[in-house]
Amino acid sequence: MMKTRRPIFKFKPLSKKQRMVLNWWTENSPVKDYDGIIADGAIRSGKTVSMSLSFVFWAMSSFNGENFIMAGKTISSFQRNVLTNLITMLRSRGYHCTHHISGETPNMLEVSRKGVTNYFYIFGGKDEGSQDLVQGITADGAFFDEVALMPESFVNQATGRCSVEGAKWFFNCNPGGPLHWFKINWIDKCRQKKLIYLHFTMDDNLSLSEKVKAKYRSMYAGVFYLRYIKGLWKTAEGLIYTMFTDANMYDQLEERTRHVSAKSIAVDYGTTNPCVFYEIWDDGEVLWVEDEYRWDSRSEEARRSANPQKTDSQYADDMEVFMGTQPEDQCMIIVDPSAASFIQELRSRGWVVKEADNDVLDGIRKTGALIAKRRLRINRKKCKGLIAEMQSYVWDDKAAERGEEKPVKLLDHGPDAIRYKVNSLPNWRIGA
Repeated sequence: MMKTRRPIFKFKPLSKKQRMVLNWWTENSPVKDYDGIIADGAIRSGKTVSMSLSFVFWAMSSFNGENFIMAGKTISSFQRNVLTNLITMLRSRGYHCTHHISGETPNMLEVSRKGVTNYFYIFGGKDEGSQDLVQGITADGAFFDEVALMPESFVNQATGRCSVEGAKWFFNCNPGGPLHWFKINWIDKCRQKKLIYLHFTMDDNLSLSEKVKAKYRSMYAGVFYLRYIKGLWKTAEGLIYTMFTDANMYDQLEERTRHVSAKSIAVDYGTTNPCVFYEIWDDGEVLWVEDEYRWDSRSEEARRSANPQKTDSQYADDMEVFMGTQPEDQCMIIVDPSAASFIQELRSRGWVVKEADNDVLDGIRKTGALIAKRRLRINRKKCKGLIAEMQSYVWDDKAAERGEEKPVKLLDHGPDAIRYKVNSLPNWRIGA
């Protein structure tokens, strides 16, 4: 029987900046005594590949039997964005890699080569509580992928655990706002912290063709184009969905589209604030927002009614009418995760309910990408409230002055509901 050989990973040509990332710590480097490196800039610019590989090469050449920290926003995102390719690249260079997923040492990568073995512990830095995860470990170095998406407390705790002489830090990220804590406290202070700073563009990834670069440039608009394509630390200001035009509206959903699509309903819940439901059809490429339910307890219509402020039970009754009572009308309902009592009421009636992912900035980025590619379309006759809000959805200037990024909490109920639906889509559907 013919034996099949393990496929050999083929390294793509490396750009000058990628080679600098791989070699800065080596014996002949003039900056080998620096304490770390920062690589920021555009998406798909080759930062992650060179940074993760360099981190392991440095660790394996400098230490034996030691512990290291590797972190992403979440463990799953790190495994998806970094670990899978990293293990393939290391094995192609003769390293033995064991990824411990469970057991006594969960989320740990054990790497060995020529009598040297080191241990790389994987952490997720998604919120303030994440700093507790790294307490107690003593590490010889740390690699942070998507560091701008992590809370400062987690990064401070993790870098503080690298107390061994000769420890180094590797930071990798796409830009945020100019007042972001990582920009102010690390990039702007890189010289006094003895850190190398390299800025990447897509041209620094020699494996990308001009056609692929053009595809990525078409995926973003507004502040996300400046950050993810230009690689700039720019403020989010003004109208959020600047790319939303008449081309994102339609007059009537064709029956053939309905027949090949899956229906769902997205909900942003409110009692004193408006409550909205959206009927959304997904044909695998485009989201068609076909119908809208809206109840505002402070509206003129509500004040004329006997019960201006509706209960969970009354909203569920309205959902039944909105969804339809026939078996073919039944579908998944995606709901604001903070609406616990309403979710329970819906489930008690036998409906399938999914608690929404409420990641605001990532959801806005993904929604903007779909809008820019005309893959989010809204019925202009039935969804007038949503269209008005999409055209009025703006960044909070006062929050920006504090270094925060968030939309103004006004006329945001429709955009929030749409974001819940978009966040439920797999990343490949967004193209980012």
